Amino acid sequence: MMHIRLTVVAALATLLASLGLYPLFEGAGWAWSGLGAIIAVAAGGVLARRLRLPAAAAAPVTLATLLVYLTVRYAPGQALLAVVPTPGSVTRLAQLVSDGWAAANRYAAPVPRGAGIELLATLGVGTVAVLVDLLAVRLRRAAPAGLPLLALYSVPAAIREESLNWVAFALGAAGFLALLLADSREQVGAWGRPVHGRYGGGEGRRERPDARSLVVTGRRLGLAAVAIAVTVPTVVPGVHPRGPFDLGGGGEDGGSQTVTTPDPLVSLKRELTRLGDQVVLTYQTDDPSPDYLRLYALDRFDGDRWTYSPLRSTPDDRVAGRNLPAPPGLLTARTHAVTTRISVAENVRNMTFLPAPYAPSRVSIRGDWRVDRESLMLYSLRDDAGGRSYNVTSVRAEPTAGQLAGAGPAAADVLRRHLRLPGGIPQPVRELADEVTEGARSQYEQAMMLQRWFTAEGGFVYDLGAAAPRGTSDLVDFLMISKRGYCEQFAASMAMMARILGIPARVAMGYTRGSLGPDGRWVVRSRDAHAWPELYFEGAGWVRFEPTPAGGAGQSTATVPAHAQPEPEDDGQTANGGQSSATPSPTGGAAQPSAQPEARDRTDTGDTAQAGEIDAAEDDGPPVGWLSAGMLVLLLLATPMAARLVARRRRWAQALAPVAAGGPPPARGTGGRLAPPVAPGDAAGLAHAAWQELRDDAIDHGVDWRPGDSPRAAARRITESLGLAGPAVDALRRLATAEERARYAPVPAPPDTLREDLRIVHEAFGAAVDRRTRWRARLAPPSTLRSLRESGRRAVGTVDGLSVTRLRDLARRRLRRG
Repeated sequence: MMHIRLTVVAALATLLASLGLYPLFEGAGWAWSGLGAIIAVAAGGVLARRLRLPAAAAAPVTLATLLVYLTVRYAPGQALLAVVPTPGSVTRLAQLVSDGWAAANRYAAPVPRGAGIELLATLGVGTVAVLVDLLAVRLRRAAPAGLPLLALYSVPAAIREESLNWVAFALGAAGFLALLLADSREQVGAWGRPVHGRYGGGEGRRERPDARSLVVTGRRLGLAAVAIAVTVPTVVPGVHPRGPFDLGGGGEDGGSQTVTTPDPLVSLKRELTRLGDQVVLTYQTDDPSPDYLRLYALDRFDGDRWTYSPLRSTPDDRVAGRNLPAPPGLLTARTHAVTTRISVAENVRNMTFLPAPYAPSRVSIRGDWRVDRESLMLYSLRDDAGGRSYNVTSVRAEPTAGQLAGAGPAAADVLRRHLRLPGGIPQPVRELADEVTEGARSQYEQAMMLQRWFTAEGGFVYDLGAAAPRGTSDLVDFLMISKRGYCEQFAASMAMMARILGIPARVAMGYTRGSLGPDGRWVVRSRDAHAWPELYFEGAGWVRFEPTPAGGAGQSTATVPAHAQPEPEDDGQTANGGQSSATPSPTGGAAQPSAQPEARDRTDTGDTAQAGEIDAAEDDGPPVGWLSAGMLVLLLLATPMAARLVARRRRWAQALAPVAAGGPPPARGTGGRLAPPVAPGDAAGLAHAAWQELRDDAIDHGVDWRPGDSPRAAARRITESLGLAGPAVDALRRLATAEERARYAPVPAPPDTLREDLRIVHEAFGAAVDRRTRWRARLAPPSTLRSLRESGRRAVGTVDGLSVTRLRDLARRRLRRG
């Protein structure tokens, strides 16, 4: 048997599971290519079963069809007739796989598009499809087929530090459950044909056992399992880092969380080598010479690469409505406040750290954004900066050469954290650091000598084609052999050599100031992504240096800060400048907090109203996510009640539809209320509608309603179970009589009092039950839930009946008609 239906379900399960790979790649080209591989493998499996090949030959046949597909798609020029694989086409595929593997190791997810990356993904999806087809269809072992499907989820889970989207998980789980159910149905159907008796009428009987009840039960269990697996982690406190359904901020209970992001330096290489030079952000500032916009401060060098120490985030770290911690070490250098209005492009994705001039002192932005107290990095656990606009007030330090040259020793915690080096740094590198800075009289002069050696004297060449350093051996090659690299190598090498010399150092990453547009706004593009070293000097704090060559032969928008530029040879003037700057003044030292508001007031003087509107627009507003979730919950709670009301009105509307507009005048019902006009012959429909309404009302109030009871028996059961008496019993008897006559009598009873009788019985129901049952009948009527279950059962039966054979017969009938 070819097992067409099981083959289709196995292919569909593989396709749904492969969707979990979406975070690893840019674009959707890999998905379409993977779909083609799945179809090719399914066709190969059908061919192998059509030829009745043994199980040992099934996998080679499907692998051969996969190879043919890959050849046609990626190496047709080297294949025979662009289809048949040849040694040349296999060599071409191997080269593309090698290129894809190298790119996957070079870039952080999502990796950019490319033939090698796409082939690598297609090959992986196709291999999983081969295994699933072999296990589930050929060997009839659907449960073990879940292991290769699980492998498709393990790859992004191992590479990315963030969890997969719950929709991708639910789709993959649904595909695997469908595979299990299809396999179970095939096995139940293979039990044999039913034996019919002498009067069995076998012509109209089904030739296969009826397994619909088992299938329905399996679907219910499977869907319930998927729903629980998706829902429980989102509602249990502490399990999901972003709160229920991603609507809440993490750490609301006061606990801390570890902040994780993709490798910043790998992201930097991807930005610099991106084919399109997209706009990342634009900004306006009152600083005539803007500084860089920093994203990350990488303080840990482990011999493999620079990264930042784990950040422990708590709700106390939020930036909304408060001043940020003071920048470490900035005590005596002159400062001034800078206000920057930044607008991030909408197409920017996964920017969970905010670019801002160092050192930010206040940030106005919507969402749950936080600050690391040590490095002043701005980040969010759940929000993305893409498409956002925000205001940043920064403290811009202006240290002089004299201040930096005369800086005292750093604090013990700074030295302990920012002088760490791995033990495997080669001795030639340590000797090179001493050689380059020979004759320096201070750590500042050592830093200046390092910068000058990288930019002018060392013979280095700026080259974006150089690979990112992965260990000290790569840095040794950059420093002493190739001397070719881009900003990452320059910044990482200078920071490492500074630590060798005893200068606290770290690597910062972000963007240069970009280019000034004609409208006065600065424009920052992908090519402006940059890395630079920051060195610590007591009194001035973290100070930027620029070892990367600038201009046309280097990073085009890189700039050297004023304190890192060579100064005139007037030592007396420098010393005097340093002395005057070090003197306590209203603009420095302890007076810094009071100086910031003054500087901001002066900046806002020219356009105070506009600045006020901007701040008001960016202040934290109401919790939109939680309000939306609350409204959604209320809507869900009100759905059964609304469905009951709609069902009641539709029932009466359908019964009254045949009533002519010019029918007899309305009659008076019990209690003097007007009854709807009734045309002859419509009384039976109204009686049925009233009886159905009575049934739903009884179910809502907890009455045991038995479909097999006659109207009279049902009325008697209701009366006895609720203890009804008086007008309610009479009204109930009239409703039962009307239903009996509508069913059996040639002339139905007049429907004049049906609605009034229903009202009387409804009020009696409410008086006879307890308060809890009464409110349940109003807010969550069980009759509505029962109707939904019946509708779902009918829908499941309809879907279950859509087998491959029936679809094929339907297609044949359509073709005959055409």
